[in-house]
This record gives sequence, C-alpha cells and structure tokens, in this order.
Amino acid sequence: MTTAPASRITASDLPALQRRTSSVLIGSQILGGLGVAIGIALAPVLAAEVSGSEALSGLAPTASVAGTALLSLPLAALMASRGRRPGLVLAYLIGALGACLVVTATVVDSFPLLLLGMAGFGAGSSANLQARFAAADLAEPDRRGRAISTVIWATTIGSVLGPNIAAPAGRAFRGTAVPETAGPFAWAAGIFLLTGLLVAALLRPDPLLTARALAPQDSGSAANRSLRAGIAAVRASPMARLALVTIAVSHTVMVSIMVMTPVHLGHHGADIQLIGLVISVHIAGMYAFSPVMGRLADKAGRLPVIGLSAGLLCCAAVLAGTSGGGHARTAAGLFVLGLGWSAGLVGGSALLTESVPQAARAAAQGLSDLTMNTAAGIGGAVAGVIVSGLGYGWLNAIAACLLLPSAVLALRRAVGGPADRTEDA
Repeated sequence: MTTAPASRITASDLPALQRRTSSVLIGSQILGGLGVAIGIALAPVLAAEVSGSEALSGLAPTASVAGTALLSLPLAALMASRGRRPGLVLAYLIGALGACLVVTATVVDSFPLLLLGMAGFGAGSSANLQARFAAADLAEPDRRGRAISTVIWATTIGSVLGPNIAAPAGRAFRGTAVPETAGPFAWAAGIFLLTGLLVAALLRPDPLLTARALAPQDSGSAANRSLRAGIAAVRASPMARLALVTIAVSHTVMVSIMVMTPVHLGHHGADIQLIGLVISVHIAGMYAFSPVMGRLADKAGRLPVIGLSAGLLCCAAVLAGTSGGGHARTAAGLFVLGLGWSAGLVGGSALLTESVPQAARAAAQGLSDLTMNTAAGIGGAVAGVIVSGLGYGWLNAIAACLLLPSAVLALRRAVGGPADRTEDA
C-alpha cells in the first residue's frame, strides 16, 4: 500500500491514516516488547554471575534504564527535526547492538562490557516508550488516552511471552560458548533488527511530520521545536510539570521494586521458571489493562487516573513488602505494581501531550523520558544497596514514600481546576 507524503495529507485522510499508523505501531510494540522482555527478566541474574556479587545485580537493569535515559534526548532531537520513523529505527538498531555486546561480555567475562551492552540494550525500551507518543500524534484530543493506551497494550503480547521463553531461548545455546543466561540476548538482537525493519518500511507517512503539516500555524520554526523550547514549554505549564512528575515517580517506584524482586524470590527458593512467571504477571499488569486506563483518562479525566496510580502503587508496595517468602503475595504485589505504573504512564503521557504546544511536543516528550529513566536508573541502583543492607520490605516502604509529591500535586491541581491546561485540536 502506498501512502501520500505528509504535505499532501488532508483532514479527511486522518481516520484511515491513524488506523494504519496504529497498526504499524502495534506490530512494532509486540516485537519490541518481546525483545526487551526476553532479556531483561534474567539481567539481574546475569549480572550477579558475571560480577560475582549479588550487591551489583541491580546494576544490569539499572544500566539499561540509564541507557534509555541517555538516549532519550538525542532521539527526541532527531524526531523533532526529522520525524518519528528515523528516531525509532535508530533506537532499535542501537538496542540490537547492545544485546550483542551483552552476549560478548558474558563470553569474555567482562562486567564493564556487560553494563555498556545493557545501556545500549535500553534503546529498545526507549523506542517502545516513544511509540506511545507517536500514537497520539494524529489522535483527536478526546481520544489521546485511548490511542496511547492501545499501543502500550500491544506490548503485553511480547512482554508476557518474553520472560517465559527466556529459558528455552537460553537452552538453544547449550553446548556453545554462550552461557544459557545470555542466550536470550542473542534472540533479542535479532528481534530488534526485525522491528527496526518493520518501522522503516511501514511507518509512512511519518505521524509527527503529518501532524505538523496539518497544523502549520502551530509548527513554528526549527528553534521552536528545539529541546530548549520543550523545556521552556514544560516549565510554563503547571499541568505539564505535574505530568512529568507523575511519569517519573510512577516509573521509578515500579523499576526500583521490579528489578530486585527476582533477587528476593531467589532468596526464598524460587527457580528461574517461577521468577519468569512472576515477572510475566507483573508485565501483564503493566500493559494488559492499559486500554482501561486510557478510557478512564479520556472519560473521567487525567487527574483522577493520576490519583488512581498513586493509590495502586502504594497498595503494591504494601503487598510486596510484606510478602516474606510468600510467592503468591509477591506476584499479587507485582501485578498491582504494574497496574499503578500503567495508570501513571497513560494519564501522565496524555496530560503532557495536551499541556504543551504542538511545536514543542516531541522535545517535551523526550524530556519526559529522560527524566523518568534517569530517576528510575538512580532508583534501581539504590534499590540493590537497600535490599542488601536493609531488606526487600524496606525497599517497598521507601518506594511508597516517593509517591507523596505526585499525589499532593495532583490533589492541588484537582482542587485548583485545569484552567492552565493547553487545549488544542
């Protein structure tokens, strides 16, 4: 199917183009989610094996989060100037390279190379996160929450499947120089390459460039689309600041608890298959119910969904933090943790998108991903130290305390009203 360039698209073409764009993004999210999940489930275990220290086990997923954060601004700058497609393709290619470095690091037993590879691997997550904003580029304002949540939901298929096929993927390398725990990363490299090819071939015309072509009065100059303009737009809007805090805090709480749960389960006798099952339950909570969160965000409003996120994350911390050796309670806590993250990401992303001018959106969205992943990277690194010194229960208690800022801001904004929100078509 051929498509017209962005400059020739008219408003009447939008419904069909939005459906096509969503279909391509859903396909890329299924594959991209599989690529990330097949490797990340065993990253802490792999780090402990290569480093020889359990206290350093949290650094592998943390390096992935850090890589996602560091790449957020360059990718946002590329998207702001050239559109979504080049940025997404480059991110998947970097993710594939990172996965290859992880495999190499396990073969040569190099922990620094492993961390470098995990940082590159994080580009796959960056692409998956940015895809939610690509889904909103052409969506009507009253359907942005659902557009974002549909693409997030698509990640469910690959992300739930990934941890459960990690063990078979590893066994495929039995008898070779590649350790079984590193085998899933070799598969991830191929999956990322396939995903990049899909986006490069089918995400045409570019949704961001099309949105700008349809709203030339808001597009502005290149300077108005710069990262500096994106930062200024967020600073100028209280609602955008609330959205940024919500996304960052919910992601930090989720990552900090999630990355140390495999270690906690291992302390209580869980094997790799059980760990994979618990992580799958968690990922199902993250993605499977995102359409519900999107509908709530569109119908009830962004602020109630942000409040729901804080409540769910607090409940998750209580469940997981008091689980002890109860694997079922830990799994329940991780499922609720995923639900809280979903509500925060969908509600916060929709609020951010509509709270800044169209010209500055890509830059503001890149700033959002930088902030959320930098905060989560710090949280993941500190989580390993907390669990090593104080225990898993204390980690959950501290994570719950992080929710206070976003909860207070959401309450203040709900009482004050959304008068400062930027409304646009």
